[in-house]
Amino acid sequence: MSSGFHVRFSATTHVGRVRKLNEDSILAMPEQDVWVVSDGMGGHEGGEFASQCVVDAVAMLPPGLEPREKMQELRAAITRAHGVIRQEADRRGVTTIGATVVSLMLANGHFLCFWAGDSRLYRLRDGEIEVLTTDHSLVAEFVLSGQMTWDEADAHPQSNAITRAVGVGDELELDKIRGEVNPGDRFLLCSDGLNKYATTGMIRRILARDPIETVADALLQVALDGGGADNISIIVVDAI
Repeated sequence: MSSGFHVRFSATTHVGRVRKLNEDSILAMPEQDVWVVSDGMGGHEGGEFASQCVVDAVAMLPPGLEPREKMQELRAAITRAHGVIRQEADRRGVTTIGATVVSLMLANGHFLCFWAGDSRLYRLRDGEIEVLTTDHSLVAEFVLSGQMTWDEADAHPQSNAITRAVGVGDELELDKIRGEVNPGDRFLLCSDGLNKYATTGMIRRILARDPIETVADALLQVALDGGGADNISIIVVDAI
């Protein structure tokens, strides 16, 4: 594979215990070493449309691209989804249809992540967990200024107030992080339906404990047991 590693993954998405519609969408493209989680918003099936639009756009990545080309095409695909969602919002006469996105691409011993919103990328390395992304949300500012932890932010009444999303605003601004992959690294992409109900410590313990075959379901169960009032999407990727 182009990642430079043997890669294994597990993935799941669930409507949760309260909502009737799953507005999350996930995409696993191991043949391309690309994975995506998108959390829709907008109600009346608008969120479902938006998140599906994001993953559908990424699913059209041409095969056989060199890493730099793939990175450019991944960004372009998400940007195209932004335009399509905005057009649909105009057609419906509404202002709020959008979706978060967090994407992971592996290539030549490195990882790349584009994201917008509060869906997250975590990395477990040598038993230690790190949140690689920074939420685009009102409460994230409190975390960055040292006033609260991510776990406290997740429990804050305004935790759902995001400041950036695909389909919202004139221009889409994607943040990017990249770095080296070490053998044994485990990545977690998730919508906030997981981290609302699972602390960083809980997530770390499960990522460190469970094999790839069961880890996504174990994380899902924690979110459901914690209340499951939101849709829950989880992708775990191992670089071996």
